[in-house]
Parts: sequence; C-alpha cells; structure tokens
Amino acid sequence: MNLLELHCETAHGLSPLDANTTSQFLAKLPDWEIQGIELCKTFRFADYYQTMAFVNALAWIAHQEDHHPDLSVHYNHVVVHFSTHDAGGLTLNDFICAAKTEALQGRA
Repeated sequence: MNLLELHCETAHGLSPLDANTTSQFLAKLPDWEIQGIELCKTFRFADYYQTMAFVNALAWIAHQEDHHPDLSVHYNHVVVHFSTHDAGGLTLNDFICAAKTEALQGRA
C-alpha cells in the first residue's frame, strides 16, 4: 500500500490500528517513532527560514487532508506529532500524513 496515494478519512468512527499493522506502516517511515498514542519525528534544518518553509508546507498538507499534527517549532528543528485523538490512538490517517510529511524532505 502506497501511503502517498491515499487520503485521510473523516476521523469520526475510526478505530485505532492493531499492533501488527502499526508496525508494518512504521517500518515504511524512517526515524519516526511511537510515543504513547502518537507518531512522532524531529526534523532538523539549517536555519529558521528552512524551518518555517517546512512548517508552512506541512500546514498545507494538513489542511488538504483535514488531519492536523501537533507541532513544536524551534529555530532549526520541528517536532511533529500525529495522533487521531477521536480514535484514541493511531489510525491510517496518521501514517498517511506522516508519509506526506516525509515526502517534503524527499525521503518517502
């Protein structure tokens, strides 16, 4: 399954993925990790301008998919956290958006 070709579903009524499926999708995303019920990664940049360009591009993706991450924005890095809060855990939506976020760096 190519996550980049998929689009997020409405979060209402989604159930969290099982551990096996979560592991399979996580293996496709370099350096992403699961922290509790969140899918997380830190992206590093040379300067503030590149950091903000990444944040703006990610905001556009999140708007298009209607699935929004929690972000921690710093001078030269951004910490991205995806979770489907309505489902109480990780869903396909989180992995779709993580893959699209990864593609911003040309690593998907």
